[in-house]
Amino acid sequence: MKKIFLLLVMLSSMLMSYEIVITDKTVGEVRHLKLSKSVKWASKIELQNGKKIYFASPKSMFEFYFRPGNWPEIGVKKEADFKDILVTDYLSGEIVEARGAFYVYGSRAVGPAGDDLVAFDSYKIATEFAKKYNGKRVFGFKEVTLGLIKWLNDSM
Repeated sequence: MKKIFLLLVMLSSMLMSYEIVITDKTVGEVRHLKLSKSVKWASKIELQNGKKIYFASPKSMFEFYFRPGNWPEIGVKKEADFKDILVTDYLSGEIVEARGAFYVYGSRAVGPAGDDLVAFDSYKIATEFAKKYNGKRVFGFKEVTLGLIKWLNDSM
């Protein structure tokens, strides 16, 4: 019975694993920066139709998430068009579901496009990082607002 349980756990973790495939030519949608230069900031939104949209950082991903109409060529009409929203855990490099991630605001870590949100899979690690690097606050996905993203963009 233990062997079957372990096999099921392994299979489900394989099915639930996410990836952001980055080549030398992968460019972020919002700022057109090469992701290969700063992979620990990379983010991706995959649409229901299979299209993959890459971003140089969580800030850029949220900018698109809140205002997809600014990129009409992508064709996003509603939030239901999003299948997966992924970010890279800043310390581990693991790809995690953005809706379950935690974001440190105001730390000394600077993203490829200036002030940004540093993504983590764990609230505990996010708060430890915030303490160590002068982060001002840790946000969950639903707590990040368009106003915060505008503030980060204006502080560039």
